Amino acid sequence: MKNIILMGMPAAGKSTIGVILAKVLGYQFLDSDLLIQEQEKCLLRDIIEKKGLQGFIAIENQVNCDIAVESTVIATGGSIIYSAEAMEHLREIGIVVYIKLSYKTIKDRLGNIKQRGVVFKEGQTLKSLYEERCPLYEKNAHLIVNGEGLKVETLMEKIAREVRKIQ
Repeated sequence: MKNIILMGMPAAGKSTIGVILAKVLGYQFLDSDLLIQEQEKCLLRDIIEKKGLQGFIAIENQVNCDIAVESTVIATGGSIIYSAEAMEHLREIGIVVYIKLSYKTIKDRLGNIKQRGVVFKEGQTLKSLYEERCPLYEKNAHLIVNGEGLKVETLMEKIAREVRKIQ
């Protein structure tokens, strides 16, 4: 079975939904942010602080390009769409699902954004980050699933239903 790759803004629910989706489908679950932390032996925000934005993106690209699994739900980091090579690899090994949410929902969910290791350019706001990334998510996704106003279970079921249609 093909993998299911979840992408979207930070706080879109990729990891939360991914774990439940994997259980329901009998798949494994993998969080690429955790793979990065494991490889680098430090937190995402510390990697960004030490190696800078481009350094982090290079590591994220390499880690995601090295993923070789089957029947796995993969939750990616929100900045994965800056890594063309990794996106190409992920699109080849699975169905890429963009969990689409409004800016307001993302903003309300995020809380302390610095704690999450979110990739910001100098002077960038959450709003400008959202506006920059959304078209990239849409361009790279096989499936776009609108999660606005949906509870975790409902969104997970919607993703499972949409993925089954194209598998």
